[in-house]
Amino acid sequence: MAGLRLGPLLRHVDWDTGDAATIWVEADRPCTAEVRCADGSGGSVRTFQISGHHYALVPVTGLTPGTTTAYEVLLDGITVWPAGGGFPPSTISTPAVGGGPGRPSPGLRVTFGSCRQAAPPADRRGPHGADALDTLAARLAHDPLEVRPDLLLLLGDQVYADHLSRATRTWLAARRDLREAPGAQVADYEEYTRLYYESWLDPEIRWLLSTVPSLHIFDDHDVIDDWNTSAAWLAEMRATAWWPERVLSGLMSYWVYQHLGNLSPAELAADPLYAAVRATPDGTDALRAFAAAADADPASARWSYRRDFGRTRLLMVDTRAARVLAEDGRAMLDPAEQLWLRENALQGHGDYDHLLIGSSLPWLMPPLIHDAEVWNAALCRGERGPRWARIGEDLRRRSDLEHWAAFPASFAALSDLIEEVGTGPKAPSTVCVLSGDVHHAYVAEPRIPSTARVFQLTCSPVHNSIHTAVKWGFRLGWSRLGRWLGRGFSRHGRTGRPPVTWRRTGGPWFGNQLMTLALAGRSARLRLDQARSGRPGARLVTVLDRELTAAE
Repeated sequence: MAGLRLGPLLRHVDWDTGDAATIWVEADRPCTAEVRCADGSGGSVRTFQISGHHYALVPVTGLTPGTTTAYEVLLDGITVWPAGGGFPPSTISTPAVGGGPGRPSPGLRVTFGSCRQAAPPADRRGPHGADALDTLAARLAHDPLEVRPDLLLLLGDQVYADHLSRATRTWLAARRDLREAPGAQVADYEEYTRLYYESWLDPEIRWLLSTVPSLHIFDDHDVIDDWNTSAAWLAEMRATAWWPERVLSGLMSYWVYQHLGNLSPAELAADPLYAAVRATPDGTDALRAFAAAADADPASARWSYRRDFGRTRLLMVDTRAARVLAEDGRAMLDPAEQLWLRENALQGHGDYDHLLIGSSLPWLMPPLIHDAEVWNAALCRGERGPRWARIGEDLRRRSDLEHWAAFPASFAALSDLIEEVGTGPKAPSTVCVLSGDVHHAYVAEPRIPSTARVFQLTCSPVHNSIHTAVKWGFRLGWSRLGRWLGRGFSRHGRTGRPPVTWRRTGGPWFGNQLMTLALAGRSARLRLDQARSGRPGARLVTVLDRELTAAE
Protein backbone atom coordinates (compact mmCIF):
# COMPACT_ATOMS: atom_id res chain seq x y z
CA MET A 1 0.00 0.00 0.00
CA ALA A 2 1.34 3.43 -0.96
CA GLY A 3 2.07 5.89 1.83
CA LEU A 4 2.31 9.68 1.95
CA ARG A 5 5.93 10.64 2.55
CA LEU A 6 5.58 14.44 2.35
CA GLY A 7 2.84 16.95 1.71
CA PRO A 8 0.23 17.79 0.73
CA LEU A 9 1.22 21.31 -0.28
CA LEU A 10 -1.45 23.57 -1.72
CA ARG A 11 0.39 25.48 -4.45
CA HIS A 12 -1.45 27.18 -7.31
CA VAL A 13 -4.98 28.56 -6.90
CA ASP A 14 -6.45 30.05 -10.07
CA TRP A 15 -7.46 33.69 -9.57
CA ASP A 16 -8.78 34.11 -13.11
CA THR A 17 -11.58 31.54 -12.87
CA GLY A 18 -11.56 30.59 -9.20
CA ASP A 19 -12.25 26.96 -10.08
CA ALA A 20 -8.82 25.23 -10.17
CA ALA A 21 -5.81 24.51 -7.97
CA THR A 22 -2.78 22.23 -7.76
CA ILE A 23 -1.65 20.12 -4.81
CA TRP A 24 1.85 18.63 -4.52
CA VAL A 25 2.60 15.32 -2.77
CA GLU A 26 5.45 12.85 -2.38
CA ALA A 27 4.55 9.16 -2.05
CA ASP A 28 6.75 6.26 -0.99
CA ARG A 29 6.15 4.25 -4.20
CA PRO A 30 4.58 4.62 -7.66
CA CYS A 31 0.84 5.16 -7.42
CA THR A 32 -2.09 7.28 -8.51
CA ALA A 33 -2.47 10.40 -6.37
CA GLU A 34 -5.99 11.76 -6.02
CA VAL A 35 -7.53 14.80 -4.35
CA ARG A 36 -11.21 14.68 -3.39
CA CYS A 37 -12.94 17.81 -2.19
CA ALA A 38 -16.02 18.00 0.00
CA ASP A 39 -17.89 19.93 -2.72
CA GLY A 40 -17.37 17.13 -5.27
CA SER A 41 -14.46 18.68 -7.13
CA GLY A 42 -11.09 16.97 -7.39
CA GLY A 43 -8.51 15.42 -9.67
CA SER A 44 -5.97 12.64 -9.97
CA VAL A 45 -2.62 11.99 -11.65
CA ARG A 46 0.02 9.27 -11.78
CA THR A 47 3.23 9.88 -9.86
CA PHE A 48 6.56 10.47 -11.61
CA GLN A 49 9.93 9.26 -10.36
CA ILE A 50 13.14 11.18 -9.65
CA SER A 51 16.13 9.43 -8.03
CA GLY A 52 13.99 6.75 -6.47
CA HIS A 53 11.41 9.20 -5.09
CA HIS A 54 7.81 9.49 -6.30
CA TYR A 55 5.97 12.77 -6.75
CA ALA A 56 2.70 14.14 -8.07
CA LEU A 57 1.30 17.58 -8.72
CA VAL A 58 -2.42 16.93 -8.70
CA PRO A 59 -4.63 19.27 -10.78
CA VAL A 60 -7.87 20.01 -8.93
CA THR A 61 -10.75 21.20 -11.12
CA GLY A 62 -14.42 21.97 -10.64
CA LEU A 63 -13.97 24.16 -7.57
CA THR A 64 -16.64 26.78 -6.85
CA PRO A 65 -15.40 30.40 -6.90
CA GLY A 66 -15.66 32.27 -3.63
CA THR A 67 -15.82 29.18 -1.42
CA THR A 68 -13.70 27.20 1.00
CA THR A 69 -13.82 23.43 0.73
CA ALA A 70 -12.08 20.69 2.69
CA TYR A 71 -10.14 18.03 0.81
CA GLU A 72 -8.52 14.66 1.33
CA VAL A 73 -5.64 12.94 -0.43
CA LEU A 74 -5.83 9.34 -1.62
CA LEU A 75 -3.05 7.13 -2.97
CA ASP A 76 -4.30 4.22 -5.07
CA GLY A 77 -7.76 4.84 -3.62
CA ILE A 78 -6.70 4.73 0.04
CA THR A 79 -7.09 7.90 2.12
CA VAL A 80 -3.72 9.07 3.49
CA TRP A 81 -4.61 12.67 4.40
CA PRO A 82 -5.86 14.12 6.70
CA ALA A 83 -3.64 12.24 9.11
CA GLY A 84 -5.09 13.46 12.42
CA GLY A 85 -3.01 15.33 14.95
CA GLY A 86 -5.70 17.72 16.11
CA PHE A 87 -5.46 20.15 13.21
CA PRO A 88 -8.45 21.57 11.31
CA PRO A 89 -9.26 20.07 7.90
CA SER A 90 -7.00 21.11 5.04
CA THR A 91 -8.95 23.39 2.74
CA ILE A 92 -8.81 25.15 -0.61
CA SER A 93 -10.15 28.71 -0.68
CA THR A 94 -10.98 30.26 -4.04
CA PRO A 95 -11.48 33.95 -4.89
CA ALA A 96 -15.00 35.16 -5.50
CA VAL A 97 -14.17 37.22 -8.59
CA GLY A 98 -11.23 37.21 -10.97
CA GLY A 99 -10.12 40.83 -11.23
CA GLY A 100 -9.23 42.53 -14.47
CA PRO A 101 -9.87 45.64 -16.52
CA GLY A 102 -13.20 47.13 -15.54
CA ARG A 103 -13.95 44.38 -13.02
CA PRO A 104 -13.84 44.52 -9.22
CA SER A 105 -11.02 42.59 -7.62
CA PRO A 106 -11.08 40.61 -4.39
CA GLY A 107 -8.73 41.68 -1.65
CA LEU A 108 -5.40 39.90 -1.29
CA ARG A 109 -3.42 39.14 1.89
CA VAL A 110 0.20 38.20 1.23
CA THR A 111 2.41 36.97 4.07
CA PHE A 112 6.11 36.83 3.24
CA GLY A 113 9.57 36.28 4.63
CA SER A 114 12.77 34.34 4.07
CA CYS A 115 15.56 32.42 5.77
CA ARG A 116 14.00 29.55 7.68
CA GLN A 117 16.09 26.88 9.29
CA ALA A 118 14.00 23.89 10.33
CA ALA A 119 12.60 24.18 13.84
CA PRO A 120 13.85 21.56 16.32
CA PRO A 121 11.47 18.88 17.63
CA ALA A 122 8.95 20.07 20.19
CA ASP A 123 10.89 18.45 23.03
CA ARG A 124 14.15 20.24 22.21
CA ARG A 125 15.17 23.90 22.29
CA GLY A 126 16.99 25.31 19.29
CA PRO A 127 19.49 28.14 18.94
CA HIS A 128 17.25 30.51 16.97
CA GLY A 129 14.23 31.10 19.20
CA ALA A 130 10.60 30.77 18.18
CA ASP A 131 9.89 29.98 14.52
CA ALA A 132 7.65 32.71 13.05
CA LEU A 133 6.06 30.43 10.43
CA ASP A 134 5.49 27.67 12.96
CA THR A 135 3.93 30.18 15.35
CA LEU A 136 1.68 31.55 12.61
CA ALA A 137 0.54 28.02 11.78
CA ALA A 138 -0.27 27.27 15.41
CA ARG A 139 -2.28 30.48 15.74
CA LEU A 140 -4.29 29.82 12.58
CA ALA A 141 -4.90 26.20 13.54
CA HIS A 142 -6.22 27.01 17.00
CA ASP A 143 -8.27 30.12 16.21
CA PRO A 144 -10.91 29.57 13.52
CA LEU A 145 -11.71 33.32 13.53
CA GLU A 146 -8.15 34.33 12.68
CA VAL A 147 -7.92 35.72 9.14
CA ARG A 148 -5.68 33.50 7.02
CA PRO A 149 -3.30 34.76 4.35
CA ASP A 150 -4.39 34.21 0.77
CA LEU A 151 -0.77 33.52 -0.14
CA LEU A 152 2.58 32.70 1.43
CA LEU A 153 5.62 34.06 -0.38
CA LEU A 154 8.77 32.20 0.64
CA LEU A 155 11.60 34.42 -0.57
CA GLY A 156 14.61 32.13 -0.35
CA ASP A 157 16.63 29.91 1.95
CA GLN A 158 13.72 27.53 2.45
CA VAL A 159 16.38 24.92 3.20
CA TYR A 160 20.01 25.33 4.25
CA ALA A 161 22.28 22.98 2.32
CA ASP A 162 25.38 24.27 4.10
CA HIS A 163 24.20 24.76 7.71
CA LEU A 164 22.73 21.50 8.97
CA SER A 165 20.97 20.55 12.17
CA ARG A 166 22.61 18.19 14.62
CA ALA A 167 20.14 15.45 13.66
CA THR A 168 20.92 15.79 9.96
CA ARG A 169 24.67 15.81 10.57
CA THR A 170 24.27 12.58 12.52
CA TRP A 171 22.25 11.11 9.66
CA LEU A 172 24.93 12.15 7.15
CA ALA A 173 27.70 10.68 9.30
CA ALA A 174 25.98 7.30 9.16
CA ARG A 175 25.81 7.58 5.38
CA ARG A 176 29.33 8.77 4.43
CA ASP A 177 32.66 10.00 5.81
CA LEU A 178 32.23 13.65 6.79
CA ARG A 179 35.99 14.16 6.70
CA GLU A 180 35.71 14.18 2.91
CA ALA A 181 34.36 17.19 1.02
CA PRO A 182 31.83 18.65 1.22
CA GLY A 183 31.89 17.54 4.85
CA ALA A 184 28.83 18.34 6.95
CA GLN A 185 26.90 19.76 4.00
CA VAL A 186 24.55 18.01 1.60
CA ALA A 187 26.25 16.30 -1.32
CA ASP A 188 23.54 14.79 -3.51
CA TYR A 189 19.83 14.58 -4.27
CA GLU A 190 19.07 12.05 -1.55
CA GLU A 191 20.59 14.32 1.07
CA TYR A 192 18.55 17.26 -0.22
CA THR A 193 15.37 15.25 0.30
CA ARG A 194 16.33 14.94 3.96
CA LEU A 195 16.35 18.75 4.28
CA TYR A 196 12.82 19.01 2.90
CA TYR A 197 11.55 16.25 5.18
CA GLU A 198 13.10 17.91 8.20
CA SER A 199 11.57 21.28 7.32
CA TRP A 200 8.14 20.34 5.97
CA LEU A 201 7.24 17.37 8.19
CA ASP A 202 7.04 19.73 11.16
CA PRO A 203 3.33 19.17 12.04
CA GLU A 204 2.35 22.85 12.15
CA ILE A 205 4.23 23.69 8.95
CA ARG A 206 2.80 20.65 7.19
CA TRP A 207 -0.74 21.69 8.01
CA LEU A 208 -0.11 25.34 7.09
CA LEU A 209 1.34 24.46 3.68
CA SER A 210 -1.59 22.13 3.05
CA THR A 211 -4.15 24.90 3.44
CA VAL A 212 -2.49 28.22 2.44
CA PRO A 213 -1.15 28.49 -1.15
CA SER A 214 2.58 29.14 -1.33
CA LEU A 215 4.94 30.51 -3.97
CA HIS A 216 8.70 30.11 -3.68
CA ILE A 217 12.02 31.35 -5.04
CA PHE A 218 15.51 30.22 -4.09
CA ASP A 219 18.38 32.14 -2.55
CA ASP A 220 21.98 31.14 -1.94
CA HIS A 221 21.63 28.72 1.00
CA ASP A 222 19.17 26.60 -1.00
CA VAL A 223 22.36 25.66 -2.89
CA ILE A 224 25.35 27.13 -1.00
CA ASP A 225 26.33 30.36 0.76
CA ASP A 226 27.35 33.09 -1.73
CA TRP A 227 26.10 31.05 -4.69
CA ASN A 228 27.23 32.80 -7.90
CA THR A 229 28.79 35.72 -6.06
CA SER A 230 31.51 36.21 -8.72
CA ALA A 231 33.24 34.65 -11.70
CA ALA A 232 36.29 33.87 -9.56
CA TRP A 233 34.13 32.12 -6.96
CA LEU A 234 32.40 30.04 -9.62
CA ALA A 235 35.71 29.00 -11.22
CA GLU A 236 37.03 27.84 -7.85
CA MET A 237 33.87 25.85 -7.12
CA ARG A 238 33.88 24.16 -10.52
CA ALA A 239 37.46 23.07 -9.90
CA THR A 240 36.40 20.94 -6.91
CA ALA A 241 35.38 17.31 -7.23
CA TRP A 242 32.16 17.63 -5.22
CA TRP A 243 30.60 20.82 -6.62
CA PRO A 244 29.08 19.45 -9.87
CA GLU A 245 26.94 16.91 -8.01
CA ARG A 246 25.98 19.49 -5.38
CA VAL A 247 24.75 22.13 -7.79
CA LEU A 248 22.92 19.63 -10.02
CA SER A 249 21.21 18.11 -6.98
CA GLY A 250 20.32 21.56 -5.67
CA LEU A 251 18.68 22.58 -8.94
CA MET A 252 16.98 19.21 -9.39
CA SER A 253 15.51 19.19 -5.88
CA TYR A 254 14.44 22.84 -6.17
CA TRP A 255 12.62 22.04 -9.43
CA VAL A 256 10.77 19.14 -7.82
CA TYR A 257 10.03 20.47 -4.34
CA GLN A 258 9.58 24.18 -5.02
CA HIS A 259 9.56 25.33 -8.64
CA LEU A 260 6.95 22.97 -10.12
CA GLY A 261 4.27 24.29 -7.80
CA ASN A 262 4.99 27.86 -8.89
CA LEU A 263 3.63 27.02 -12.34
CA SER A 264 0.02 27.29 -13.41
CA PRO A 265 -1.75 24.29 -14.99
CA ALA A 266 -1.41 25.96 -18.40
CA GLU A 267 2.32 26.46 -17.89
CA LEU A 268 2.71 22.87 -16.74
CA ALA A 269 0.88 21.63 -19.84
CA ALA A 270 3.32 23.58 -22.04
CA ASP A 271 6.47 22.60 -20.12
CA PRO A 272 8.55 20.08 -22.13
CA LEU A 273 10.57 18.99 -19.08
CA TYR A 274 7.45 18.24 -17.05
CA ALA A 275 6.10 16.21 -19.96
CA ALA A 276 9.41 14.36 -20.30
CA VAL A 277 9.70 13.31 -16.66
CA ARG A 278 6.10 12.09 -16.65
CA ALA A 279 6.44 10.19 -19.92
CA THR A 280 9.08 7.78 -18.65
CA PRO A 281 9.19 5.36 -15.70
CA ASP A 282 12.20 7.27 -14.34
CA GLY A 283 12.59 10.98 -15.09
CA THR A 284 15.95 11.35 -13.38
CA ASP A 285 18.06 11.53 -16.54
CA ALA A 286 15.80 14.15 -18.14
CA LEU A 287 15.83 16.35 -15.04
CA ARG A 288 19.56 15.90 -14.56
CA ALA A 289 20.24 16.97 -18.16
CA PHE A 290 18.05 20.04 -17.63
CA ALA A 291 19.90 20.98 -14.42
CA ALA A 292 23.29 20.53 -16.08
CA ALA A 293 22.24 22.80 -18.95
CA ALA A 294 20.82 25.38 -16.53
CA ASP A 295 24.09 25.46 -14.59
CA ALA A 296 26.25 25.70 -17.71
CA ASP A 297 24.05 28.29 -19.43
CA PRO A 298 21.66 30.18 -17.13
CA ALA A 299 19.80 31.55 -20.15
CA SER A 300 18.61 28.00 -20.95
CA ALA A 301 16.25 27.97 -17.95
CA ARG A 302 13.88 30.49 -16.41
CA TRP A 303 13.13 30.31 -12.71
CA SER A 304 11.36 33.68 -12.58
CA TYR A 305 7.59 33.75 -12.97
CA ARG A 306 4.56 36.01 -13.00
CA ARG A 307 1.24 35.69 -11.21
CA ASP A 308 -1.78 37.97 -11.44
CA PHE A 309 -4.18 38.03 -8.48
CA GLY A 310 -7.08 40.10 -9.70
CA ARG A 311 -5.61 43.58 -10.03
CA THR A 312 -2.39 42.74 -8.19
CA ARG A 313 0.59 41.56 -10.22
CA LEU A 314 3.47 39.58 -8.75
CA LEU A 315 6.78 39.24 -10.58
CA MET A 316 9.05 36.78 -8.77
CA VAL A 317 12.61 37.39 -9.94
CA ASP A 318 15.54 34.97 -9.96
CA THR A 319 18.46 36.93 -8.50
CA ARG A 320 20.83 33.96 -8.22
CA ALA A 321 20.98 31.72 -11.28
CA ALA A 322 20.39 34.43 -13.91
CA ARG A 323 23.49 36.49 -13.10
CA VAL A 324 26.19 37.63 -15.50
CA LEU A 325 29.45 37.28 -13.57
CA ALA A 326 32.13 38.62 -15.93
CA GLU A 327 33.63 41.65 -14.14
CA ASP A 328 33.40 43.86 -17.23
CA GLY A 329 29.70 43.13 -17.65
CA ARG A 330 28.35 42.08 -14.25
CA ALA A 331 24.57 42.00 -14.05
CA MET A 332 22.08 40.68 -11.56
CA LEU A 333 19.92 39.58 -14.50
CA ASP A 334 21.11 38.42 -17.89
CA PRO A 335 19.68 40.30 -20.91
CA ALA A 336 16.84 37.85 -21.49
CA GLU A 337 15.84 37.95 -17.82
CA GLN A 338 16.01 41.74 -17.73
CA LEU A 339 13.79 41.89 -20.82
CA TRP A 340 11.33 39.43 -19.24
CA LEU A 341 11.08 41.62 -16.14
CA ARG A 342 10.55 44.77 -18.15
CA GLU A 343 7.95 43.27 -20.49
CA ASN A 344 5.93 41.75 -17.67
CA ALA A 345 6.02 44.94 -15.60
CA LEU A 346 4.77 47.05 -18.53
CA GLN A 347 2.35 44.60 -20.15
CA GLY A 348 -1.18 45.76 -19.43
CA HIS A 349 0.17 48.86 -17.69
CA GLY A 350 -2.86 50.45 -16.10
CA ASP A 351 -4.68 47.15 -15.62
CA TYR A 352 -3.27 46.47 -12.16
CA ASP A 353 -3.46 48.46 -8.92
CA HIS A 354 -0.41 46.97 -7.20
CA LEU A 355 2.88 45.67 -8.55
CA LEU A 356 4.82 43.30 -6.30
CA ILE A 357 8.39 42.46 -7.28
CA GLY A 358 9.66 39.46 -5.35
CA SER A 359 13.45 39.60 -5.05
CA SER A 360 15.21 37.45 -2.49
CA LEU A 361 17.85 40.18 -2.27
CA PRO A 362 16.78 43.73 -1.31
CA TRP A 363 16.91 46.48 -3.90
CA LEU A 364 17.33 49.28 -1.32
CA MET A 365 19.83 48.49 1.43
CA PRO A 366 21.22 50.48 4.37
CA PRO A 367 23.07 53.34 2.60
CA LEU A 368 26.50 52.46 4.03
CA ILE A 369 26.18 48.87 2.78
CA HIS A 370 24.94 50.07 -0.60
CA ASP A 371 27.93 52.38 -1.01
CA ALA A 372 30.32 49.66 0.17
CA GLU A 373 28.95 47.24 -2.43
CA VAL A 374 29.23 49.77 -5.26
CA TRP A 375 32.79 50.58 -4.12
CA ASN A 376 33.65 46.90 -3.92
CA ALA A 377 32.32 46.28 -7.44
CA ALA A 378 34.55 49.08 -8.72
CA LEU A 379 37.59 47.58 -7.00
CA CYS A 380 36.87 44.10 -8.37
CA ARG A 381 36.65 45.32 -11.94
CA GLY A 382 40.06 46.98 -11.54
CA GLU A 383 39.24 50.67 -11.04
CA ARG A 384 42.05 50.98 -8.46
CA GLY A 385 44.43 48.43 -9.95
CA PRO A 386 45.16 44.68 -9.59
CA ARG A 387 46.10 44.77 -5.91
CA TRP A 388 42.83 46.43 -4.93
CA ALA A 389 40.98 44.01 -7.21
CA ARG A 390 42.35 41.08 -5.21
CA ILE A 391 41.44 42.80 -1.95
CA GLY A 392 37.98 43.53 -3.33
CA GLU A 393 37.30 39.91 -4.24
CA ASP A 394 38.28 38.75 -0.77
CA LEU A 395 36.05 41.40 0.84
CA ARG A 396 33.15 40.54 -1.44
CA ARG A 397 33.14 36.93 -0.23
CA ARG A 398 33.85 37.62 3.43
CA SER A 399 31.21 40.33 3.72
CA ASP A 400 28.50 39.03 1.34
CA LEU A 401 28.73 42.12 -0.87
CA GLU A 402 26.44 40.78 -3.59
CA HIS A 403 23.08 42.53 -3.46
CA TRP A 404 21.61 44.73 -6.21
CA ALA A 405 24.10 47.49 -5.37
CA ALA A 406 26.98 45.11 -6.21
CA PHE A 407 25.64 45.09 -9.78
CA PRO A 408 25.42 48.87 -10.39
CA ALA A 409 24.00 48.70 -13.91
CA SER A 410 21.27 46.30 -12.76
CA PHE A 411 20.46 48.51 -9.77
CA ALA A 412 20.05 51.49 -12.08
CA ALA A 413 17.94 49.49 -14.55
CA LEU A 414 15.59 48.28 -11.82
CA SER A 415 15.31 51.79 -10.39
CA ASP A 416 14.49 53.20 -13.83
CA LEU A 417 11.89 50.49 -14.46
CA ILE A 418 10.19 51.09 -11.13
CA GLU A 419 10.05 54.83 -11.83
CA GLU A 420 8.66 54.21 -15.32
CA VAL A 421 5.98 51.82 -14.06
CA GLY A 422 5.09 54.08 -11.16
CA THR A 423 4.73 57.32 -13.12
CA GLY A 424 1.86 58.74 -15.13
CA PRO A 425 -1.90 58.26 -15.37
CA LYS A 426 -1.62 54.46 -15.74
CA ALA A 427 0.55 54.06 -12.65
CA PRO A 428 -0.53 51.55 -10.02
CA SER A 429 -1.25 52.67 -6.50
CA THR A 430 1.85 50.93 -5.13
CA VAL A 431 5.04 49.30 -6.33
CA CYS A 432 6.54 47.11 -3.61
CA VAL A 433 9.81 45.21 -3.76
CA LEU A 434 9.48 42.26 -1.36
CA SER A 435 12.78 40.86 -0.09
CA GLY A 436 14.53 38.93 2.67
CA ASP A 437 18.11 37.66 3.07
CA VAL A 438 19.57 40.27 5.42
CA HIS A 439 18.24 38.95 8.76
CA HIS A 440 16.41 42.07 9.74
CA ALA A 441 13.23 43.83 8.65
CA TYR A 442 12.70 47.38 7.48
CA VAL A 443 10.67 49.68 5.24
CA ALA A 444 12.46 52.03 2.85
CA GLU A 445 11.06 54.55 0.36
CA PRO A 446 12.96 55.98 -2.61
CA ARG A 447 12.91 59.65 -3.49
CA ILE A 448 11.69 59.40 -7.06
CA PRO A 449 9.11 61.51 -8.91
CA SER A 450 6.56 58.72 -9.16
CA THR A 451 2.80 58.77 -9.04
CA ALA A 452 2.70 55.45 -7.21
CA ARG A 453 3.89 54.93 -3.66
CA VAL A 454 7.09 52.88 -3.90
CA PHE A 455 8.41 50.71 -1.07
CA GLN A 456 11.21 48.34 -0.29
CA LEU A 457 9.69 45.86 2.17
CA THR A 458 12.30 43.55 3.67
CA CYS A 459 11.49 40.76 6.12
CA SER A 460 14.02 38.23 7.39
CA PRO A 461 14.54 35.82 9.05
CA VAL A 462 11.57 33.52 9.56
CA HIS A 463 13.66 31.26 11.79
CA ASN A 464 17.34 32.06 12.14
CA SER A 465 19.55 34.45 14.08
CA ILE A 466 22.10 37.19 13.59
CA HIS A 467 25.41 37.91 15.29
CA THR A 468 25.41 40.97 17.56
CA ALA A 469 28.23 42.58 15.57
CA VAL A 470 26.26 42.23 12.33
CA LYS A 471 23.19 43.68 14.01
CA TRP A 472 25.13 46.77 15.03
CA GLY A 473 26.61 46.94 11.56
CA PHE A 474 23.12 47.19 10.09
CA ARG A 475 22.18 49.88 12.59
CA LEU A 476 25.30 51.82 11.64
CA GLY A 477 24.45 51.34 7.97
CA TRP A 478 21.17 53.22 8.43
CA SER A 479 22.64 56.00 10.56
CA ARG A 480 23.81 59.50 9.62
CA LEU A 481 27.38 58.41 10.39
CA GLY A 482 26.93 55.47 8.07
CA ARG A 483 25.89 57.74 5.22
CA TRP A 484 29.00 59.85 5.82
CA LEU A 485 31.24 56.76 5.77
CA GLY A 486 29.53 55.58 2.61
CA ARG A 487 30.47 58.79 0.81
CA GLY A 488 34.10 57.98 1.68
CA PHE A 489 33.78 54.64 -0.10
CA SER A 490 32.28 56.41 -3.11
CA ARG A 491 35.18 58.84 -3.32
CA HIS A 492 37.80 56.08 -3.09
CA GLY A 493 36.07 53.93 -5.69
CA ARG A 494 35.28 56.94 -7.93
CA THR A 495 31.73 55.66 -8.20
CA GLY A 496 29.72 58.87 -7.74
CA ARG A 497 26.31 59.11 -6.11
CA PRO A 498 23.65 56.39 -6.58
CA PRO A 499 21.04 57.05 -9.30
CA VAL A 500 18.31 57.18 -6.66
CA THR A 501 18.26 58.11 -2.99
CA TRP A 502 16.00 56.66 -0.31
CA ARG A 503 15.11 56.88 3.34
CA ARG A 504 14.20 54.30 5.95
CA THR A 505 10.62 54.80 7.15
CA GLY A 506 10.36 51.75 9.39
CA GLY A 507 12.73 49.56 11.40
CA PRO A 508 15.21 48.10 11.63
CA TRP A 509 13.60 45.20 13.49
CA PHE A 510 15.51 42.10 14.57
CA GLY A 511 14.03 38.70 15.38
CA ASN A 512 12.07 35.91 13.74
CA GLN A 513 9.32 37.65 11.83
CA LEU A 514 6.79 37.78 9.00
CA MET A 515 5.33 40.69 7.06
CA THR A 516 1.77 40.72 5.77
CA LEU A 517 0.64 43.02 2.99
CA ALA A 518 -3.14 43.48 2.79
CA LEU A 519 -4.31 44.86 -0.57
CA ALA A 520 -7.89 45.97 -1.27
CA GLY A 521 -8.79 48.12 -4.24
CA ARG A 522 -6.01 50.71 -4.45
CA SER A 523 -5.26 50.67 -0.73
CA ALA A 524 -2.43 48.78 0.97
CA ARG A 525 -1.73 48.03 4.60
CA LEU A 526 1.44 46.50 6.07
CA ARG A 527 1.83 44.50 9.26
CA LEU A 528 4.96 43.02 10.84
CA ASP A 529 4.63 40.21 13.38
CA GLN A 530 7.48 38.84 15.46
CA ALA A 531 7.58 35.44 17.15
CA ARG A 532 8.20 35.63 20.90
CA SER A 533 8.91 32.65 23.11
CA GLY A 534 6.89 32.28 26.29
CA ARG A 535 4.44 30.16 28.25
CA PRO A 536 2.38 28.23 27.39
CA GLY A 537 4.02 28.61 23.97
CA ALA A 538 5.33 31.00 21.35
CA ARG A 539 3.11 33.84 20.17
CA LEU A 540 3.12 36.46 17.44
CA VAL A 541 3.42 40.07 18.52
CA THR A 542 2.51 42.85 16.10
CA VAL A 543 5.27 45.49 16.04
CA LEU A 544 4.06 47.44 12.99
CA ASP A 545 0.60 48.04 11.58
CA ARG A 546 0.73 50.79 9.00
CA GLU A 547 -1.40 52.12 6.18
CA LEU A 548 0.79 52.44 3.08
CA THR A 549 -1.78 54.32 1.01
CA ALA A 550 -4.96 56.23 1.67
CA ALA A 551 -8.03 54.18 0.73
CA GLU A 552 -9.70 55.36 -2.42
